Amino acid sequence: MNYRTATFGGGCFWCLEAIFKDLQGVVAVVPGYSGGHVENPTYKQVCTDETGHAEVLQITYDPDVIGYRELLEVFFSIHDPTTLNRQGGDIGSQYRSVIFYATEEEKETAKDVMTRMADLWDDPIVTELTELSIFYPAEDYHHDYFALNPQQGYCQMVIAPKVVKFRKEFQERLKS
Repeated sequence: MNYRTATFGGGCFWCLEAIFKDLQGVVAVVPGYSGGHVENPTYKQVCTDETGHAEVLQITYDPDVIGYRELLEVFFSIHDPTTLNRQGGDIGSQYRSVIFYATEEEKETAKDVMTRMADLWDDPIVTELTELSIFYPAEDYHHDYFALNPQQGYCQMVIAPKVVKFRKEFQERLKS
């Protein structure tokens, strides 16, 4: 297979994972950390806001089914790219809006999508665009968090409404 990966951060990785897993063409979604200066950080370390890492997803996708540009369009529709170091009640640099690109083509595509999406927001987009250096997978208990913990308060109050909204807006792009 000719699979590719994309690495995005847009707040809590539990929220993003629940959404991207539903998309046609997405083969795997792994929550993790990137963009910091500590090797093999733990969730506890990242939450101190001192490692420099963002909570991110590494998305493996089939480019014959969904393209990088489409992934970016979904990304920008499911989080607020205008808030610096926060998403809703989640505050800290680990929740920043960030795209980690692996190629110059991805970088240029991201710039183009950000320019086109800028008019959708009242405030300027503050999404960081950074070359991917290393991705660290999160601890096992973060994987499939929403699916495994639907009754947890954060899942019910924050993630579930985002998933419902996403499924309505992207119905034609969902896995069956």
